[in-house]
Amino acid sequence: MELRHLGRTGLRVSRIGLGTLGWARSGGASGQADRAGRGGQHDTYGQHDQYLQNAADQLKAFWEAGGTLVDTADVYGDGEAEYLLGRLMRDRVPRSDLVVATKAGSIPDPDRRIDCSRGHLLTALDASLDRLGTDHVDLWQVHAYDPYTPLEETLQALDTAVSSGRARYAGVSDFSGWQLAKAGTWQLAAPGVRHPLASTQMEYSLLQRGIEREVLPAARDLGIGLLPSSPLGRGVLTGKYRQPGPPPTGSRGASERLAAFVEPYLDETAGRIVDAVAIAADGLALPPLQVALAWVRDRPGVVAPIVGARTAEQLTQALSVEGLSLPDEIRAALDDVSAPVHRYPDHDWSEL
Repeated sequence: MELRHLGRTGLRVSRIGLGTLGWARSGGASGQADRAGRGGQHDTYGQHDQYLQNAADQLKAFWEAGGTLVDTADVYGDGEAEYLLGRLMRDRVPRSDLVVATKAGSIPDPDRRIDCSRGHLLTALDASLDRLGTDHVDLWQVHAYDPYTPLEETLQALDTAVSSGRARYAGVSDFSGWQLAKAGTWQLAAPGVRHPLASTQMEYSLLQRGIEREVLPAARDLGIGLLPSSPLGRGVLTGKYRQPGPPPTGSRGASERLAAFVEPYLDETAGRIVDAVAIAADGLALPPLQVALAWVRDRPGVVAPIVGARTAEQLTQALSVEGLSLPDEIRAALDDVSAPVHRYPDHDWSEL
């Protein structure tokens, strides 16, 4: 798989990343993961072999395809995804072959969902390293912007992590345009003291192009690489929801927990875009997901879309996009049908 530099850094990653959110249960595993990671008790995941096997199959398929970037977070399965990844790096895939990225800052508190204080972040990083069974992560990202913590304090935690060797590079996730511009500029203001941001992780797909207004221009100007999440429009761009009637069994749209996550992309506007992707896919004799994934992978500023799959078979189909480059006329048609409305002050002044 082709490698790309992560922003304006020397770190190279595969141009498709593997997401691990689907590896774990919805929660309740953090205590088990912590104990197992510390070796203090026997393996408490014996009753969850299906999660381990599914994760192992996906990671092996990804690795064999030349993939390197594996994205996780401390809240995925309440720590279970990190634990499983750490176990697989011990038993199945060499740690040295992977670029491990994790996130911290999200907390299970309905009154304050984000805590990016220095104390919380550095404690969370140590716990992540424990579960992963490694002394460092290659990329450590703040999971979201925290309005209750001074940004300088949050960024200082990133600097501490990099300076101490616990993280090789640092980035952010789900920062708006002004938040990213402020954070990126702050880090560049003291060369040799602060560490420039390497990445920003944001939702980006044919169904969600909102970051093109301000986030993506800021990232490109500051040399920050974009890692798109949900590049398949939360699964909708695969075309699985095109037929009338209830969502397919086993899909996110059929899940009581995740149906609300998919629902915003099932409106008439999204339907026109999905139809256009399906038409393009038919013309190229390809699955719609490959067309949608190739489009976002090759957008300016994009480093590596993060692909999450339920099974290794689904992942393999996505990874087969490696040899695909969309024809210019198809790319232009998809650009047009999915173009977001950009008005003042986003247009160039000469166009107003």
